[in-house]
This record gives sequence, structure tokens and C-alpha cells, in this order.
Amino acid sequence: MGFNISNFTDNDDVRILDEKGMFKVIEYIRDLSCTPSEAQLKYFMTQQGVRKKQLVIELDNDGAILQPGRMQWMLGNVSQTTGLKGVGDAVGKFFQGRVTGESTIKPEYKGNGIVVTEPTYNHLLLENLKDWDGSMVIQDGLFYACDNEIQLKTIARSNLSSAVAGGEGLFNLCLTGPGIVALECDVPREELICIDLFDDVLKVDGSYAIAWSTTLNFTVERSGKSLLGSAASGEGLVNVYKGTGRILLMPQV
Repeated sequence: MGFNISNFTDNDDVRILDEKGMFKVIEYIRDLSCTPSEAQLKYFMTQQGVRKKQLVIELDNDGAILQPGRMQWMLGNVSQTTGLKGVGDAVGKFFQGRVTGESTIKPEYKGNGIVVTEPTYNHLLLENLKDWDGSMVIQDGLFYACDNEIQLKTIARSNLSSAVAGGEGLFNLCLTGPGIVALECDVPREELICIDLFDDVLKVDGSYAIAWSTTLNFTVERSGKSLLGSAASGEGLVNVYKGTGRILLMPQV
């Protein structure tokens, strides 16, 4: 029993972008699988850094949770389960999926072997929850994968009425526990702004924050002290993060 993989991560056209824990993000430097009519487009895509990426998960008697539909192939003594732990857990995850837009059931892979995801042009970010004091909140649609020791739960905004007025969702996905989280983002890590607050305040006009610490108090408030002040400034409602913690911010949406 056993296996050997060649011409994969050791291919000259493949490089490792990031590696944390069981997760490894690889990128295809050139896309040679193209027709003559596609060659010019893919050449300029490559020059702009628009390249296919995959997440490689190396299991060693442990497990990982993956966004549904992302698995491309798996190798070795690896089993796939629904990750549900009973009727109560199924009901809870159904509610979580309904309010956050995330899939209700996220498959869990356990054992010894390799799991490789489908290629994507989006950017795959690896975050260690240790750097987030053990817990982080993410915007809807960003979850890609995580250690199976990490707990996924739904949390509500602390100011629900203003969240509705500001066009923001009422709930977000929260990830808690030791381990690594993989996020799928439209923006590369090189462009993300990392802000560490120390008993301070960040106000953002729009959904530019993709992740923030659970230690922060997140609300949606008027940009001015009064309705007249908000109207005069040309700004309406803003996302407000108060306290001590970390925020990942996109420079553009």
C-alpha cells in the first residue's frame, strides 16, 4: 500500500504560493492546455497574474472540511462524510446556510492521503486562527476549507436594524478553534490591507472588510452624528469596527 506522485507540484510550471499546516496553495505559472485561439488571451492573463490555483490538502490521520463541489481528486486512505453529528447538528447547519448563504452541508475528509481541489482563478488565502486570537468572522461566500477541529457557527450583527438599513446581511459565518482556514477571495493577498486595532475604531463605507476578529464590536451606524450631518457629508451608513482585533480590508470591490 502506498503511492507516489510525479509531475504535479514538482512540475516546472507549478509553484507553491503558500503553505500552512495541512494546506498548500499551488499556482500554475503557465497554462499550456489551450487551443491556438486561446493562446493570446491566456498569455496576457498570465502577464497580469491571472493564473489557475489549487488547494492541496495533505491528511495525516486528521481531517479537513471543504466547501461543497470543490474536490477534484483524492488519493490514499481518505474517506468523505457529511460532517453532520446528528439531527440537531443538521438543523443548526440548515439554519446557518439559510441566513448566511453558505452551503448547509460541508463535506469532511478524513484519513491518510491527498485531497486536491478544482482549479480556480480566484485567490486562495491561508489564515492561522492563532493570529486572530482563535476566532474570526468572514463575509458570505469566502469560506473554502479548514481543519476539522475548527467550529463553524453563525453569529448575528449587534445592531440588526441598522444592518438592514445599510443593505448588509444580518448574520455572518464565524470560525473558532485551533487550525488553518482557507478563504477564496477576488483580491490577492498582496493587495489586502491588514489593520490591527488597539482599543480604537475603524469606519468603512461599504463591504470592503472580508474578515475581522470576533473581539471587535461590529455595527452599522450613520456616518454623522445626525441624519442631517450624514446627508451633508454625502455619506450614509458605514460599517464600524470597535475595540481590539484584526481586520482584512480590500482596497476595492
